[in-house]
Amino acid sequence: MYSLSDFDFNLPQENIAQTPLAERSASRLLHLDGEALVDRQFADIVGLLQAGDLLVMNDTRVLKARFFGVKESGGKIEALVERVLDERTVLAQVRASKSPPPGCRIRLADAFDVTVGQRAGEFFTLHFDADVFELIEAHGRLPLPSYIEHDADAFDETRYQTVFNKVPGAVAAPTAGLHFDQALLDQLKAKGVNFAYVTLHVGAGTFQPVRTEVLAEHKMHTEWYTMPQETVDAVRATQLAGRDVVAVGTTSLRALESASQSGQLVAGSADTALFITPGYAFKTVTRLITNFHLPKSTLLMLVSAFAGYAPIRSAYAHAIAQNYRFFSYGDAMLLTTQSRAPLPLNLTHTVKE
Repeated sequence: MYSLSDFDFNLPQENIAQTPLAERSASRLLHLDGEALVDRQFADIVGLLQAGDLLVMNDTRVLKARFFGVKESGGKIEALVERVLDERTVLAQVRASKSPPPGCRIRLADAFDVTVGQRAGEFFTLHFDADVFELIEAHGRLPLPSYIEHDADAFDETRYQTVFNKVPGAVAAPTAGLHFDQALLDQLKAKGVNFAYVTLHVGAGTFQPVRTEVLAEHKMHTEWYTMPQETVDAVRATQLAGRDVVAVGTTSLRALESASQSGQLVAGSADTALFITPGYAFKTVTRLITNFHLPKSTLLMLVSAFAGYAPIRSAYAHAIAQNYRFFSYGDAMLLTTQSRAPLPLNLTHTVKE
C-alpha cells in the first residue's frame, strides 16, 4: 500500500516552465516503455504511433475565469469560476476578508454585477444578469496556474488553449494537448492515426495536492465530462482491430476510464470523482501522452498506476537530471500501461535508472 509521502519529490525551481516554447511541437518527449527511457522530441510521436491507433483528445476550452471585484461594502474580492451551471449561474471560489452573504451584490472587473447565492461546499453560487459565457469572455482573465509567475498576456490566451478546443467550460488547460499543432495533427492523420474527442471541463482541483497521508482518506474533486457515442464507436473499432487507444492527457484518460466503470465504455455525461492510484485496473486506455505532474498530486498517482510506480520514479529522476521542463507549459511523456506488452521499437539513447 502506498501513502502520500511515496509521491513526493524535490523539483528545482528552474525546472518549472514559466512560458511556452515558440512552437507547440518543439517540446521534448520522454518515452517510457517498460523500464526503457528514451529522450525524444515531441514530433517523434508520429513515428511512435501506428495506423489504426486512436488518439482521444479533450476538446474543452479554458474560460477567462478569474475576476477581481468589490463587494457592496467596498471590500475587495477575487473570484475564480469553477463551473458554469447554466447560462446565468456559476459556481466559483471567492476569496475575501469576510465571506459575502447570500443576496450580496458583487461588482466584477468594474464592468458588471453578480448576486451571491447559496454556498455549495467550498464554492459560492453566483447569479449573472446576462449570458455567463459572453461576460466571462469579455471581462475575465485567463487563470494561469499559481506556479506560473506572470499574469496572462495575449500570447498565453492563445497558447494556453489547444488547437482543437471547442467546448468552453474549463478553468485549466488539458496540457498534454498543448503540444499538438495543426501540422503535426495533419501528419498523424496522413499516417492513418484516427482521432476522437471527449469533453472534460478541468477544474481548479486538478492543482490541489493530496493532504492526507492515507490515500483512501482523500476527497477527490469532481469534474464534468461528456463521452460522445461516436467516440465510443471509435474506441470499440480500435480495440477490435487490436490497436492502441491513446489518451491525450490525464483528463481524456479520466473521462474514458470513468465511462468504462461498468466494464465497457458507454456514452453519456456525468460528474466524475474517479481517483486512480496504483492497483487500479485500466479498462480502456492502453497508452498515455502526458506532461510532468506536481509532487503529491492525484495526477502523479494516476501515472504511477498506469506505467508502474518504480518506472515513474525513475523517469522523473531522469527528467530532472536532464533538465526537462515540468508542468503546464513543460515537456511531455509517452507511457504504456503495464498490462500491455511493449511494441518492438528501435530504441536509441536508452537510459535505465
